[in-house]
Amino acid sequence: SSRTARSEEDRDSLWDAWGSWSECSRTCGGGASYSLRRCLSSKTCEGRNIRYRTCSNVDCPPEAGDFRAQQCSAHNDVKYQGQLYEWLPVSNDPDNPCSLKCQARGTALVVELAPKVLDGTRCYTESLDMCISGLCQIVGCDHQLGSAVKEDNCGVCNGDGSTCRLVRGQYKSQLSPSKLDDTVVAIPYGSRQVRLVLKGPDHLYLETKTLQGVKSENSLSTTGSFLVENSSIDFQKFPDKEILRMSGPLTADFTIKIHYAGAADSSVQFIFYQPIIHRWRETDFFPCSASCGGGYQLTSAECFDLRSNRVVADQYCHYYPENIKPKPKLQECNLDPCPASDGYKQIMPYDLYHPLPRWESTPWTACSSSCGGGIQSRSVSCVEEDIQGHISPVEEWKCMYTPKMPVVQPCNIFDCPKWLAQEWSPCTVTCGQGLRYRVVLCIDHRGMHTGGCSPKTKPHIKEECVVPTPCYKPKEKLPVEAKLPWYKQAQELEEGTAVSEEPSFIPEAWSTCSVTCGVGSQVRLVKCQVLLSFSQSVADLPIDECEGPKPVSQRACYSGPCSGEAAEHTPEETQLLYGSLRELDELYDWEYEGFTECSESCGGGVQEAVVTCLNKQTREIADETLCVSSRRPPQLLKACSLDPCPPR
Repeated sequence: SSRTARSEEDRDSLWDAWGSWSECSRTCGGGASYSLRRCLSSKTCEGRNIRYRTCSNVDCPPEAGDFRAQQCSAHNDVKYQGQLYEWLPVSNDPDNPCSLKCQARGTALVVELAPKVLDGTRCYTESLDMCISGLCQIVGCDHQLGSAVKEDNCGVCNGDGSTCRLVRGQYKSQLSPSKLDDTVVAIPYGSRQVRLVLKGPDHLYLETKTLQGVKSENSLSTTGSFLVENSSIDFQKFPDKEILRMSGPLTADFTIKIHYAGAADSSVQFIFYQPIIHRWRETDFFPCSASCGGGYQLTSAECFDLRSNRVVADQYCHYYPENIKPKPKLQECNLDPCPASDGYKQIMPYDLYHPLPRWESTPWTACSSSCGGGIQSRSVSCVEEDIQGHISPVEEWKCMYTPKMPVVQPCNIFDCPKWLAQEWSPCTVTCGQGLRYRVVLCIDHRGMHTGGCSPKTKPHIKEECVVPTPCYKPKEKLPVEAKLPWYKQAQELEEGTAVSEEPSFIPEAWSTCSVTCGVGSQVRLVKCQVLLSFSQSVADLPIDECEGPKPVSQRACYSGPCSGEAAEHTPEETQLLYGSLRELDELYDWEYEGFTECSESCGGGVQEAVVTCLNKQTREIADETLCVSSRRPPQLLKACSLDPCPPR
């Protein structure tokens, strides 16, 4: 080891001292500076005679422009092959990123105007690596040459990713005749690596709001890269999808919206890193508990808003699971003896010290409204705890060293659930008068299917429809053996539907005709069912969980002419026969109203539907005896708690 140290010392002794650092190659945006040394030996010295470091690592003003573009534009007044051109930079050359290649505006002409760009030029547009003496040198986020330190997903150099959180989700459009657009997602100031993909016929557009409250809108009408509130945006528009990227950090609050443009549904997948703007901050030590003779003092933690640089209520920091409130620190203070004391007062250990007075609150009252915005309140008082743990109220001024907790706060500020009616199904007949159906769902503010909508305002789910095709033929042209067209349509067999992992309507077999001759009726059960993949069992669901028109559960049937009757029908008879379908639709009927609690907490359970007798016009609950003419619906079971149970 001594020989090695001596050889390194001999090698360095052949060099003169390093000279002073040169002026920086750039005044902003990151440049390079060099220092030289001279070889004092007549022989060749080992090592390099030049070293580099980064400098001017401050952002350039927006009007400064791109450094590589400035070098290209310097050749605008120099003729190339006898002609002047306006030169634009060609960036991200994979073969030689440190040569100055430029393209003549409006042409395909690309020329290498210099073998090397100036020191400090970025090798690639999305990298801190810089060109020095024509070679690309690695630069870390700490702006040091040769450093491999990188930013985390939150944009913090050599960070651990704890200052932001990954947000990902999916939006599905809810078509409504009264709505032309809807909000997909709100992306706050400072977010990074934003990516949205829309699939469908609709279009994305942006609304922004700066920290100063300035609002603007961008329609995203064409493909391209552009700036919105100084945030770079890359937008691609295809016939059946749109892709929006923003590297960030965003310099304003962005609201991504969707404009409905077609009858088909669209979906939007989004992902971005959202900064945690509310973080715990440790306070200074509070005043000492004693003025002399030895006391103690504590620190606390307060929730700090990084955007507004002010202290806010603790609930904002509790919103982020990543935030862990620091524990208070304790230290001794005022150890000088009191004038009337001959010695030091004993300092109690941490677990027995006399705590400072503190604010204490009762639980929040129930919200005054379940949705649409309400208020809740609580009482807050200043209390003190003695050594034995007894708590007693004291004057409020003793707690004023910390802000008093709020006594009123808004709650349930989201919109109330609303009925959402889907499109009508085709008419159930191919001629004459029939019925058509639609799905009506109760949708909450997140677009999820839920309960809580008023039954009185529920849109009707079926209505009569008329197909302008006659349901009869002239009497003289109707053979005795022929069946009426409407009857043939009603008697068509339906293909069996297999239960799948998507909720679907599963009709059972038709009952026998209620009469042995003439026109009667048939009924069948139509269930909404789903296949539970983890247990390979079939579960019944509420009818409104299935999408699309529900297959009819009643129909007329014809069992041939009764004894002594002719098999011919006049138009009046045909209409009379068809009228039997409407007579089956009674004023009172059974309906499902909610579910019992789930039978299991995990691994798959069931909920049983509650059946009530309803007046179909007023939607009011009626006595069950009024529904005796209708067949009581079967017991329905709804799958619930589908997440697998944790291993024991």
